[in-house]
Amino acid sequence: MPLTRTQAIETSRILSEAMPYIQKYVGKTIVIKYGGNAMTDEKLKASFARDIVMMKLIGINPIVVHGGGPQIGNLLEKLQIESHFVNGMRVTDSKTMDVVEMVLGGMVNKEIVGLINSAGGKAIGLTGKDGELLRARKLRVKHKTPDMEAPEIIDIGHVGEVESVNVKVLKMLENSDFIPVIAPIGVGEDGHAYNINADLVAGKVAEVLMAEKLILLTISRLTG
Repeated sequence: MPLTRTQAIETSRILSEAMPYIQKYVGKTIVIKYGGNAMTDEKLKASFARDIVMMKLIGINPIVVHGGGPQIGNLLEKLQIESHFVNGMRVTDSKTMDVVEMVLGGMVNKEIVGLINSAGGKAIGLTGKDGELLRARKLRVKHKTPDMEAPEIIDIGHVGEVESVNVKVLKMLENSDFIPVIAPIGVGEDGHAYNINADLVAGKVAEVLMAEKLILLTISRLTG
């Protein structure tokens, strides 16, 4: 839909004010972790997609890493699979990991890709399994109480941490004008999939790419 005269004037004003920042970040990589209420509110989702497309159009290279904890929880509840947490991390057995892959690598990832593409961008959805993008190792959780001589190692299943990132895959996409959208699922040396915290994935991707900025976009729903 074409912009109205008022919208066009407002867009021109915003771009004029933003020009110094645009010039500063043109050609640079910015990693955005996308989560929270920004993923569930329809207006915020559309606004997010437009902003990502605009960044790419003006010459900035955005890379999106998304979460999906609430969506995973909702599907587990519908499937009557009980959720357990240790130190804020979801215990992920084989059945739960199947749901994690279905939600993160399928439902959520594809929705974000679709939103960006509908807004005029060229997004490609990825998990750590694609091109061995995210190599993972099993996360070992330690728990210790004052009466324990040594910490207890708790097995929380298919939960991992980032061991390495395949930079070549991301650089190839950036140079081809595509916008990578990454689901935080890694693959271990054993070939098993691992659920990884999206904040940690975004941070590691920003680190290895020497990104200019890391933005954690997580909006909580306000209650009154």
